[in-house]
Amino acid sequence: MNPRKELYFGSRLPWLFAVVMVTTIIQAEPARAETRPNFIVIMADDLGYGDLSSFGGWIETPHLDELAAQGMKFTDFHSSGNVCSPTRAGLMTGRYQQRAGIPGVVYADPTNAVHYHGLQTSEVTFPELLKNAGYATAIFGKWHLGYYPKYNPIHHGFDLFRGYVSGNVDFFSHVDQAGTYDWWHQDKPAVEEGYTTHLITRHAVEFIEANQDTPFCLYLPHEAPHYPYQGPHDPPLRAVGGAFNTQGERTDIKNAYREMVQEMDAGIGEVVGTIDRLGLAQKTLILFFSDNGANNRGDNGPLRGAKGSNWEGGHRVPFIARWTSNISPGEVRDDLTISLDVMPTLLAAANVAMPADRVLDGVNLLPVLLHDKALGERQLVWNGKAMRDGRWKLIVDGKGGEEIGLYDLKQDIGERNNLKEAEPIRVKAMLAHMEAWKAGVADGALVQPIDSAKEQATQADSSQAKSKRAKKAKRNE
Repeated sequence: MNPRKELYFGSRLPWLFAVVMVTTIIQAEPARAETRPNFIVIMADDLGYGDLSSFGGWIETPHLDELAAQGMKFTDFHSSGNVCSPTRAGLMTGRYQQRAGIPGVVYADPTNAVHYHGLQTSEVTFPELLKNAGYATAIFGKWHLGYYPKYNPIHHGFDLFRGYVSGNVDFFSHVDQAGTYDWWHQDKPAVEEGYTTHLITRHAVEFIEANQDTPFCLYLPHEAPHYPYQGPHDPPLRAVGGAFNTQGERTDIKNAYREMVQEMDAGIGEVVGTIDRLGLAQKTLILFFSDNGANNRGDNGPLRGAKGSNWEGGHRVPFIARWTSNISPGEVRDDLTISLDVMPTLLAAANVAMPADRVLDGVNLLPVLLHDKALGERQLVWNGKAMRDGRWKLIVDGKGGEEIGLYDLKQDIGERNNLKEAEPIRVKAMLAHMEAWKAGVADGALVQPIDSAKEQATQADSSQAKSKRAKKAKRNE
C-alpha cells in the first residue's frame, strides 16, 4: 500500500512518520556553505497576510520587498499557533506547542494561573543546540514564554537577551498591560530608554558587528504591529501601576499600524544592510515571518478569519527566506510550510543533530530553498480544530462557519465553499487524523505546574483585593 494513502487512512500514526522524515532529511542535507552559516530569524507580531507590499498588501515595505526579491517568498506558510505564546513555543522547539504545555497565551495578569506557566528547561530548543555547537546566540525583543527568571531566554540557549517577557509593552516606557515594568538584560530587569523597535535594531546591529568572525544565531521577535498602537514619534502612555488604555490613545489606528510596520521594515533594512556591509550575505540565512495573522486593525488579504481563529487568516502569514548565492532570487513557492520547520532547517544547515529521543514535528526546508525541490503534500494540524491535508482544509467549529467545514484551498482560499457533503470519506479520514494527533501530542506532553500556579494566582487575587479595599478606605477618610 502507498505509504501516503496508508497514513491518510489512519493505519499509521502520523507523528511516527514525522520523526522518520525529519531525521532522514537532517542527515541527508548538510550545509552548502564552506563554513557554518549564520542565522537571523525575524518574527513580526500580529502581521497579516495582506499587510506587506511584497505580498500585494497596503503598506509600503521597501526593505522587506527587497529581501523577497533577493530571496524566496512562500505563499502557503503558516504559524503553528493563532496567538503569540503557542507559536513561539513551537518555533523554539520545532514541535507542536501542545507538547510543551503551551497551547494558549501566557497571560500578564498574575491572578490568572497561566501567568505562572512557561517554557520549561526540559525542552530542547534550537538556540540551545546551536550554542552547544559553537554558535553565538542572542534574542532581542519579545519572549512571551514565561514571566519569571527561571523561564528566561538565557536558560534556553541564548547567550544574550535584551527585551521583554510579556505579550506587549508600551513602546517607550516598557510597561506591560498589567502595569508592570518589563524590560530585561539577561534575567534581571534593566532600565533602557528608547522605542522598542529601535532598541531591537540597535542591539541586533551591535551583536552582528561583534560576532562577524564566528557563526551566530540571532532571533529578532519584533513587537510591531501589536498594540499599543504607537508610532516612533508618539508619547509614552503607560506608567507602572497606572490606569491606561492597553490599545493606546491614537484614534487613527490604521495610520499608527502603518507607521509601526514601516519602522520595523526600516530596522530590518538596517540589520540586512549590516550583513551586506560586513560581507556576510553568502554566509547568512535570513528568515522573516509573523507569529500569527492580523487582528481587525491589519489586513489578511483574501483569507477568512483573523488572529485567534483557526481559519486561514489566523495562521497563514508572509514568509521570506534569503541566503545570497544559495537561494535563487525572486522565487515564489506555494509549498505547505509552517513555523515548526524553522528549527529542523537551521539544524540541517548547521549540520547539528537532534537528540535521538526528541520528536520533531517540522521538516527541513533546505531541499526547497537550495535545490528547488517540491516538498510534497503533508498534513498539519492547528489546535486539534483544523487540519491541512495537501490542498484540503478541514475546520471544526470555526467561528461564523458550520460545525464542520471542508475547503479546497487551491480553488477557494477564502474558505467559503463547504464541500463536506461532496467528500464524506475525506472528512471522516481527516477527523480521524485529528483525533490521532490529539492523542499523539498528549502522549508525553509536558505538564505545567498547575497546582502551584493556581495557588499563586489565588494569592495574587487576594492581595489585589486587599489593596483595592485599602485604597478605597483611604479615599473615604
